Amino acid sequence: MLIQKLRLQRGWSQQQLADLSGLSVRTIQRLEQGQVASTESLKSLAAVFEIDLSTLQEPDMNTATVTPGFNADEALAFAQVRKLKGFYFHLAQYVIVITLLLGINLWTRPQYLWVGWVAMGWGIGVLFHGLRVFERFSPFGADWEKKEVEKRLGRQI
Repeated sequence: MLIQKLRLQRGWSQQQLADLSGLSVRTIQRLEQGQVASTESLKSLAAVFEIDLSTLQEPDMNTATVTPGFNADEALAFAQVRKLKGFYFHLAQYVIVITLLLGINLWTRPQYLWVGWVAMGWGIGVLFHGLRVFERFSPFGADWEKKEVEKRLGRQI
C-alpha cells in the first residue's frame, strides 16, 4: 500500500512505474496488493522513488499499522476503494458474460431462454457482493466487530 501511495502522489500509472522501475505491471499490482517483494524489486522501486530502501521494507504490508506518511484513515480508504473496484469488476464480468450467453442462447435455441437461470443465479451473487461493498447488509460488519471487541474486553457499549 505504501508503494501505491508513493505512486499516486507522483501521479504515475502502474504502467509508468513499471517502465521506470524495470518491473512488470503485474509485479507492481501484486506489490500494491501487499504481497511480499523481493529485495531486487524493492531496490528498483526505492531508486525510482528516490527514497531509502528501508522505507519500503515494512514487516507486513497487509497490516493496518501506521507507517510514516501513511495513516490509518488512508489505509481504510484504500481498502474500501479496492472493495469497490472488485465489485465493479465483478459487475462488468456479469454484464459481458450474460450478454454473450444471451447471444448464444438466441442463436442456438431461441424458443427456450435458459440464460435466465444463469443470469438469476449469478445476479444474486452480484447483488450480495454489492450489498456487502456498499454496506447495506453486513451482519458481520464494523458494528458487529466493535460489539464483539467490547464484549471480549468486558466493557459496556
